[in-house]
Amino acid sequence: MTPQAMRRLAATATEVLVKRIGGLDGAKAWDGEFRAVLEEELGGPPPEVGQPAEEVLELAVRRVLQYAARLDHARFFGFIPSSPTWPAVVADFLAAGFNINSCTWLVSSGTSQLELTVTDWMREWIGFPETGGGLLTSGGSAASVEAMVVAREAAGHPERPTVYMSDQSHSALKRAALIAGVRREHIRLVPTGHEFRIDLDALRHLMARDRDAGLRPLAVCANAGTSSTGSIDPLAALADLCEREGVWLHIDAAYGGFALLTRLGGELLAGIGRSDSVSMDAHKWFFQPYEAGALIVRDKQHLENAFAIGNDVLQDTVWGANHPNFADRGQQLSRAARALKIWMSVRTFGMAKFRGAIQQGLDLARRAAAHINECPELELMTPVTLSIVCFRVNPASITCDEGTLDRLNRKVLAHLFWGELAFLSSTSLKGVFSLRMCILNHTTTWNDVRRTLESVSRLGREALSETEGMTALRADSGS
Repeated sequence: MTPQAMRRLAATATEVLVKRIGGLDGAKAWDGEFRAVLEEELGGPPPEVGQPAEEVLELAVRRVLQYAARLDHARFFGFIPSSPTWPAVVADFLAAGFNINSCTWLVSSGTSQLELTVTDWMREWIGFPETGGGLLTSGGSAASVEAMVVAREAAGHPERPTVYMSDQSHSALKRAALIAGVRREHIRLVPTGHEFRIDLDALRHLMARDRDAGLRPLAVCANAGTSSTGSIDPLAALADLCEREGVWLHIDAAYGGFALLTRLGGELLAGIGRSDSVSMDAHKWFFQPYEAGALIVRDKQHLENAFAIGNDVLQDTVWGANHPNFADRGQQLSRAARALKIWMSVRTFGMAKFRGAIQQGLDLARRAAAHINECPELELMTPVTLSIVCFRVNPASITCDEGTLDRLNRKVLAHLFWGELAFLSSTSLKGVFSLRMCILNHTTTWNDVRRTLESVSRLGREALSETEGMTALRADSGS
């Protein structure tokens, strides 16, 4: 491309993005299309002859990118959303344009230094000693795999290892244990109590039983904010147990870890610094674009013990001798420059802004819970720990059985998907269907939360009215 064409295409893309961000408030929080529809325009063999880049960009915006969850919408409360800052978006553009491979000091010393800087920030926030460190990953799934491999190597690659996690743990932890060589039948899902925190007595019993059976307890995976309810396992007590048992303690803080930057979050996550490893996702509660996960360990030497493998093709990295090569700390050799976006956005806004944005999510969740408790149509299902609120439609004016409540809330969720300018997801709380609101966006206001809860109340009344009308109609036809 000529420089003029490059500038023209980049300017068009920038205008599209700025316009999109500015128009989010009036847009739906989710849009999707069926494959049969998209296949007609987007499928087929690759073209032999190209077309103008502006036309390709327009097609991508109109028929590809719009069919997605708008995860940065102020009223997108489903799953665990992401709301990146603009400097971080620009950083990814720059990293792609500079074609950075952040694998070794020789190949990219600048972004390697930034990764050292950013992971050291995280080490300090967690409370690990200066021996600690880590690397940035694609997300919590990759970080979990690397944590389990490190735990296995640190234990001397034991035979018949077992791994323990609560029945609320993310599926990524189960998958990570399997990849690290733990047999499926040796992955223990420990029950949780009414607050969805791991049952310590049950954990102790399982570990003792496994030792008696000749198995080797390898690791405990604790939750610092479950994806379902935001609950936090008793981290300090788990640290005590793992120290006594000689077992690796990994903490999944992919969602909740950055709450450490607030006073309340620090209190809720007390004990996290006594673990052996922690995973955190900056593309969640630290306002970065995907992908921006991290694995931080108490002793960074464990990472290189597990992953550093010589390669003749890379022998020229002697230029960076005694400098860290991030390819020696994890499973990837080709690696994106993930630290640049975190560093640029922090340098642009400062930590006070980030703390305030995280605190806002904590505050709005508590305000949402209070609103639900005061609303006659809604029922709060679990205590609010971080920024996830689990609730359902359950009108106080009538008595509904669980089957009716399940159908009612599923209908409300479906109507919300298709007809409202907000998005919620659901979860199962020990078999009970629940609506679920995760508040993370730095642009979300109380008005956004209130409007969404009021929409749920209204949809609940409408769905209940429809149900009662159908019941009456069936009764009339039966008579």
